[in-house]
Amino acid sequence: MDPEEARRRFAGSRVARLATVGPDGAPHLVPIVFALEGDRIWSAVDHKPKRTTALRRLANVAANPRVAVLADHYDDEDWEALWWVRADGEARVLRTDDPAAERDRARAVAALVDRYALYRRRPPAGSAIAIDVLRWTGWSAGDRGGPGGSSPA
Repeated sequence: MDPEEARRRFAGSRVARLATVGPDGAPHLVPIVFALEGDRIWSAVDHKPKRTTALRRLANVAANPRVAVLADHYDDEDWEALWWVRADGEARVLRTDDPAAERDRARAVAALVDRYALYRRRPPAGSAIAIDVLRWTGWSAGDRGGPGGSSPA
């Protein structure tokens, strides 16, 4: 799968999984909603119930900006329709108390509000994450060439 097709499929997904690495080297994987602008992925901390707003993903990104985001499609009736896309990149936290990050955080929230109807009623008010994608990788069962198709963004 070429990077343009990978980006197109990723953009059409409604949810993805964000992988970060903790200080102990352990992976941390969480589902996220996101907006994609070119090679930048936006996500934000919203009002859905959480134990804390000091989320591990934010601490992990602050300590190690290397992340991966995975979107996929599964079809129980047609395995030829299976595909996955991974975006590898560098992330940064856009904190609500950081005036230097406010412009990008506002852009992230605007993109998310545009994409998700529930955010139009209640926009995310927490910190956001900006991920600059460095590489798109994808695979589709319909592609006879097998997994791969990665290249720099």
